[in-house]
Amino acid sequence: MRFIFSMRWVLFIVFYILIDLYAFQALRTVTKNNWVYGLYVAISVLVLVNVIYQMANYDATRVMDTSRAYAIGFFIAVFIPKLILIPFVFGEDIVRFIVATYQYFFGTTQNFHLPSRRKFVSTIALTIAAIPFASLLFGMYKGKYNYKVLSYELEFDDLPEAFDGFQITHISDIHSGSFDDKAKVQYGIDLINEQQSDVILFTGDLVNNLAIEMHPWKEAFSGLIAKEGVFSVLGNHDYGEYVQWKSKEEKIANFENVKQVQREMGWNLLLNGHRVLERNGESIALIGVENWGEGGFKKAGDLNKAVDGLPVEAFKILMSHDPSHWKAKVKDDARKFQLTLSGHTHGMQFGIEIPGWFKWSPVKYRYEHWAGIYEEAGKYINVNRGFGFIGYPGRVGIWPEVSVITLKRKK
Repeated sequence: MRFIFSMRWVLFIVFYILIDLYAFQALRTVTKNNWVYGLYVAISVLVLVNVIYQMANYDATRVMDTSRAYAIGFFIAVFIPKLILIPFVFGEDIVRFIVATYQYFFGTTQNFHLPSRRKFVSTIALTIAAIPFASLLFGMYKGKYNYKVLSYELEFDDLPEAFDGFQITHISDIHSGSFDDKAKVQYGIDLINEQQSDVILFTGDLVNNLAIEMHPWKEAFSGLIAKEGVFSVLGNHDYGEYVQWKSKEEKIANFENVKQVQREMGWNLLLNGHRVLERNGESIALIGVENWGEGGFKKAGDLNKAVDGLPVEAFKILMSHDPSHWKAKVKDDARKFQLTLSGHTHGMQFGIEIPGWFKWSPVKYRYEHWAGIYEEAGKYINVNRGFGFIGYPGRVGIWPEVSVITLKRKK
C-alpha cells in the first residue's frame, strides 16, 4: 500500500514537471530575462513542495487547516494557467513540424530544421493564462466572502391562499471548518436576517468533518431569525465519512454532536421527517430527508418515512442536500413535491455567470442541476451555490449565495 502511495506521488511529480517545462517554452519565447526565469522556477518549486508537504501531512481531525487549504489554492492558481498554455505551445509545435517537413521534402533545405516559435503566439497564450491566474488569486482574497442575495418568485396552482407571498431564505453548505474571518461571516449572517423571511431553510453540510468545527461559529449562527424558525437537514459531510476514526463509537459520537449543535442553535433538524406550518386554517409541509446522492454518496434519505402521515394533496417543500436526489427519486414521484431545495455542488466555486444570459461551470458535466432554479412539469428545484467553501479556499464567478424564494399563488 505504501508503494502504491509512493508511486502516485512520483507520477504526480513527473506529470507536474513535464507540464511545467513545456509551459515554460512560452515564457522563453517572450523574454530572455534570467531573473524572470528564476522567479518562474522558484514559484513552481515552492508551490509543488508546499502542496506535497501539506497533503502528506494531512490530518482530517484538525479543526482548521488553512495552511493546507491555501497550499491547494496556490497550487491550483499556478497550475491551471500552465495547463491553458499547453494547447498554444503544442499547437504551434504541430505547425512548426508541418512547416519543417514540407521544407525538407519540397523546399531547398537539406536538413530537417524546426522554425523558431513565434513571439506573438506565446504572448497571446501568456495573456490568456494570466486571466485565470489573477482570478484564482482574487477568489482566495475576496471571492469566498462575496455574498450575493438571489431572489426568485415562483407561482403554483395549488399553493394555499394563506401562503401567497410566503418568503423562504434558503442557505446551504456552510462548511464552518473552512472559515477564517469572523467579521465577514457575520456580515453574511446579517445579510440573511436582513431578508426578514418567514422561514430560513438550511440544506446540509454544516461542517467539513468534525462537530467541533462549528463551536467558534455557534453563537453567530444562533442569531439567525425567522418568523417560523430555522429548519435544517444533513449533508454528506455531516456524517464524518471522510475521516479515519479510531473507533466506530468515536464516529457515532461526532455524528450525534453534529446534530446536537444544530439543536443548541435553535434550529429544527429534520431527519427523514416533516413539520406542518399553518396559517388561517391552511397549511404547507416542510419535509427534510437525510443525505441521498448518486455517485457513491451516502444514501440515508427516506422519502416514504419523511412524508408518513401527510395527505397526498399537501403542498410540499422538500429539503434534500444533493440535487441528484431530485432527478433520480423526487421529480417523478406521484406524491408531487412542489418545491425542492438542495445544495452540495457549490457551483464548483468556479465558473462564469451573466445573470439572465449565461451560466457555466465545469460542475455542469457532473450534475444536470447545479445552480439556481430548474422547473419540470410545474415542480421546481433550487440548487443553492453554498454559503461557505471547501477544498479551494475561494470562489471565482460562482459567489456564495443567499437564496430568497417568494411563493405566489397563480391567479
